[in-house]
Amino acid sequence: MIFESIHIDFNSDEAIYMQLRNQIILGIATAKIQEGDALPSVRQLAGMIGINMHTVNKAYSVLRQEGILSIDRRRGAVIRIDADKLYALEELKEELQVLLAKAFCKNIEKEEIFQLVEEIYDSYQEE
Repeated sequence: MIFESIHIDFNSDEAIYMQLRNQIILGIATAKIQEGDALPSVRQLAGMIGINMHTVNKAYSVLRQEGILSIDRRRGAVIRIDADKLYALEELKEELQVLLAKAFCKNIEKEEIFQLVEEIYDSYQEE
């Protein structure tokens, strides 16, 4: 399971809860985690990867706000992909605006960006 391979970089400038969030999202994109899968409890996951329970709880909260998981009283945190595609596209657009502006400032060409997007997107379908 993906949770055994989660690696937290404690020297990174990126917050630990965001590293965890990102690895769960990548796990979904690479089909290591499926729609309907129950995630380990906050306590279990914190123990598995050696981090504070509040950090795991924050990562789960962010994923819930983003429509990636829901909290089920019987099963705990369960992966659910938000059905609101228009909202997801608008959210993606906002995130891409800053990334693309940064790329523009660094003189990265549109074709180079398209190539990167295609390469990354295709890697999710291969795994």
